[in-house]
Amino acid sequence: MSKRQLLLLSSSKVYGHEFLEYAANDVIELLNRNKVSTVLFIPYALSNHDEYLQKVEKPFRQWGFKVDGIHNQENLVHSVETSEAIFVGGGNTFRLLKTLYDLNLVPVIRKRVLHNGIPYMGASAGTNVATRSINTTNDMPIVFPPTFEALKLVPFNINPHYIDADENSKHKGETREERILQYLEEKDCSAVLGLREGSTLCVEGNYAVLKGISGARLFIKNKQPVELKVGTNISYLLKEE
Repeated sequence: MSKRQLLLLSSSKVYGHEFLEYAANDVIELLNRNKVSTVLFIPYALSNHDEYLQKVEKPFRQWGFKVDGIHNQENLVHSVETSEAIFVGGGNTFRLLKTLYDLNLVPVIRKRVLHNGIPYMGASAGTNVATRSINTTNDMPIVFPPTFEALKLVPFNINPHYIDADENSKHKGETREERILQYLEEKDCSAVLGLREGSTLCVEGNYAVLKGISGARLFIKNKQPVELKVGTNISYLLKEE
């Protein structure tokens, strides 16, 4: 596990910033440090893969990196096996995870990231599937993967796009916090890191730190939720392994 290099974004779109702009410095540093020239993009969370690829290519090209869409490759498993870095985009988490299983990409991605140490970057759904399971996604189950178990690059769950309850709102439905606490009532559940928009989790081996421009909220079973500021070391969450 000590070789993993993860950059897990709450979202690729943040108010006041261009696509992926708020995380640009972290992305560039990670890729340059690993001497990456080409990023393998996995667009399966959305249905229009070519259109999604074009959107992702723009910022990466500006940063000096080429992007190859996995959907354009003849041998998908081989493309992962030979990739320098992987970026998994956002969209619908259920669609993404189902496709990864359907194409037999889950084990090869795990191997490349955890054992070979290539950089893995995820945004939204791409962050969801990097965790223990997709049980804490906000998405609708428009399709059904064979299991909710995900890539398990980290031993806990993440809730991207975490949003705090608005005390002035007249909406009386369940808050995001209430739904996460309901998940933690179940057996064999893991901690949940609520990443607000603009929040990023960076994992280097057994070291994990909160980056980005926004804080996060951490939920652990039988404990009160905790506020986390940018720069907080949360490596203790990796000890669940």
